[in-house]
Amino acid sequence: MPINSKNAKKTLTGKYQLYTGETLNWFQVICKVEMSVIPVIFPWVIFFLIYGFLVTSLYDLGLPVAFPEKTIVLNNAVLSFNLGLTLLLVFRTNTAHERFWEGRKILGSLVSIVRNLAQKIYIFIEEYSPKDKLEKKVIIRLLVAFAIATKLHLRSEPLDESLAMFMSDIQYFELKCTYHPPLQIAFWIRDYLQLQYERNCLNIYQLIDLHKLVDEMVDVVGGCERILRTPLPLIYTINLKILVIIYCLTLPLEVVSGLIWWTGIVMAFVSFTLLSIEEIGSEIEEPFGHDPNDLPLNLICKTMEHYVEELITFAPNVSRLWQIKTPGIKDT
Repeated sequence: MPINSKNAKKTLTGKYQLYTGETLNWFQVICKVEMSVIPVIFPWVIFFLIYGFLVTSLYDLGLPVAFPEKTIVLNNAVLSFNLGLTLLLVFRTNTAHERFWEGRKILGSLVSIVRNLAQKIYIFIEEYSPKDKLEKKVIIRLLVAFAIATKLHLRSEPLDESLAMFMSDIQYFELKCTYHPPLQIAFWIRDYLQLQYERNCLNIYQLIDLHKLVDEMVDVVGGCERILRTPLPLIYTINLKILVIIYCLTLPLEVVSGLIWWTGIVMAFVSFTLLSIEEIGSEIEEPFGHDPNDLPLNLICKTMEHYVEELITFAPNVSRLWQIKTPGIKDT
């Protein structure tokens, strides 16, 4: 069910539907999003829960496991450690979000490029026969095929039926033998444009304009590949994970004297919070996958498909509606 209310879009379920196209209640949304990180961090959370109870048990037996009363040196050491951990978490989160948002902007530009290119191909290229009209529809649908091929390429997935429905069997078979399907589709589009210019269905200025849009489509693929193949240096990930583990190992020794048997519960909560933040950063820094927190590539491709099919269906009937005279207004 589509969301029509402006207020509904502000809700958790409304935002999730706007983002993914799925309609779920608030509990399903929370479970689906959280389940992307819980399987990874859950063993660690259980470990620190047990570790906290173990420290409490040793402290209850009178063993000197707790830190001594805080001194200036200990306070400064704890403060420095907390500050370093916080800065690394902030850096990781900001860097991951920057990569995520850059990917979204690049794919958003692809939607605009496909819309502009589809309209200009439809308007610029003259039709002299039914065959010309059919070829134009085939090429316009190849714009959607380009987007789908880009999605599959970024996910390192094989070509499937979602792509085959936008091209002929011969084209689909040729794409299966191609290392870079999006570039092959872009080549077909360029070849079609060049042929129309040679048939005098396009002038040179229109051809340059259309080729420029195809260039921008190819640049989108390059931008996404740059994000995909340039991950955050592993040293940041390794150091952050080590610091989080060290912090969770030393924190019970610091708080056990005050929390006693609550230490294990507090450690489970603290470890869940820190590890989930670290894991979310790891997840969204590669935004082209299938995780619930990744970019909605399927929805983006569907958006382009709906527009292209609408253009093919309605454009022949509405392309000259602006010429219809308004009743009661006479020509001067």
